[in-house]
Amino acid sequence: MPVQTSKIAARKAALEKRLVELGVRLEAIEEELDSHQNRDWEELATEREGDEVLEATGNAGLAEITQIRAALGRIADGSYGTCVRCGESIAEARLDLLPWTPHCRNCAP
Repeated sequence: MPVQTSKIAARKAALEKRLVELGVRLEAIEEELDSHQNRDWEELATEREGDEVLEATGNAGLAEITQIRAALGRIADGSYGTCVRCGESIAEARLDLLPWTPHCRNCAP
């Protein structure tokens, strides 16, 4: 059963909102990473450990942005809610949890 137009519009709005949130978060991470210029070796080592966490968070955000943009592309071309692997409909419950997913439960990696 295809995804209802009203649900698609609501998911599109939520995806666009999340995209903005991620952009703001990534910008803050970038600013934080650029701000570390401490000359004290101990503090610099502590900052570097924190930087690794920030970089991992940033990378996860970038991956999510890629998935969201792909989902918005599927909404635009009318294929949203259809599994890109098998062509079956993606369950509403799955789209509620993972609105950017391109796969049905059976085809999910």
